[in-house]
Amino acid sequence: MIPGEELRNLPSVDEVLSRLNRALERYPRRVVVGEIRRVLEEARARIRAGHPAPADIERRVERGLERLDSPSLRRVINATGVVLHTNLGRAPLAPFIPIAGYSNLEYDLEAGRRGKRDVHAAALLERLLGRPAIAVNNNAAAVYLALRELAAGGEVIVSRGELIEIGDGFRIPEIMAQSGAVLREVGTTNRTTVEDYRAAVTERTRLLLRVHPSNFRIVGFTARPALEELAALGRERGIPVYEDLGSGCMADLSGAGLDEPLAAASLAAGADLVSFSGDKLLGGPQAGILAGRPDLVERLRRNPMYRALRLDKLIYQALARTLADLLFERWDRIPALRMIRLSAAEIRERAQRLLASLEGVRAELTPGRSVVGGGSTPEQSLETWLIAISPARAAEMERRLRAADPPVIARVEQDRVLLDLRTVFPEEEAELAAAVRSAY
Repeated sequence: MIPGEELRNLPSVDEVLSRLNRALERYPRRVVVGEIRRVLEEARARIRAGHPAPADIERRVERGLERLDSPSLRRVINATGVVLHTNLGRAPLAPFIPIAGYSNLEYDLEAGRRGKRDVHAAALLERLLGRPAIAVNNNAAAVYLALRELAAGGEVIVSRGELIEIGDGFRIPEIMAQSGAVLREVGTTNRTTVEDYRAAVTERTRLLLRVHPSNFRIVGFTARPALEELAALGRERGIPVYEDLGSGCMADLSGAGLDEPLAAASLAAGADLVSFSGDKLLGGPQAGILAGRPDLVERLRRNPMYRALRLDKLIYQALARTLADLLFERWDRIPALRMIRLSAAEIRERAQRLLASLEGVRAELTPGRSVVGGGSTPEQSLETWLIAISPARAAEMERRLRAADPPVIARVEQDRVLLDLRTVFPEEEAELAAAVRSAY
């Protein structure tokens, strides 16, 4: 059939509508009509591109309506072994029940008048860091706010080796340009000394910036000044020292074999201001934390952009819960920290039990490595045990796992599907086993 005939043979909106009684019982007529028009336009585009017209117009309309009525944001089982998986929401959240109805978000219950929303995290952050702090909606916002308030119209001195790019094209030089600050590069890609900073200071210098290389490592003939040296120069010249830590670790993970700077240690070493993420090694929801000298933090709080970048009530609730668990060292209540601290022996024991439940599935246990991910601890990994499955077609099995309910996200390497239970909650193991048996 030629395209013109196929186009004329497509049903009209009214014809399709007359056959969708069930959909009309569930959804408003205008929504159904809008979806019919969308599906018919999609069919016309297929025909014009030389493809056959779809024969299941009504079913496509029904599926489209069902998708619209179902949340696209869903729980998934992360079997990749990447703890802070950027595409899967980074730090997995602990269960919490959102406050329904009204809350005292900006109401002082004791005084009986308007309050400030940042009080819900401020006291916890100050106890953890020893300095006042505020939170904004992510760390990129934190960097922007700091540069905008403290350096707009002036210069910021930063080492060439720290002009990094992180996920989704976020580049330090570009955020500096948007803030109105002027970048002043010093040193070389691999070596920068405190004297390089000293020589670059002028009357226009507003900040000495240090950026933690959270997603890469430069090795070999390298050098950069210790934070204490940079802080001493800042005090000597009366210029604040600001360190962007990226991940912002607040719990010592050296016991798990990871070397990541602690936010409190940077402040103790003399940084006037630090910023870091809430949804990486802190283990909470997406947020950006700024902590440091009281006068600097107060300036940031008073900047008009702070209101534009502030947190929502649900984020404050989740963040406060995480900060309290950090303060009281309830590490196992923070899923990301619990996963990082799991030993390979613990994971092997769980993997053996799961493997025993996979009757008929060609699989074995094999040693492997988990990663923290999310732009944290580059070139550092964790020992683990993997369930390695050898199906007829690994790519097809991986696709079926993604189509499961809940979806399972796994790795494929050397024609095998790999499952790492480090990032699978124990209560998800039965669902994971069922999905594997079905997909295999």
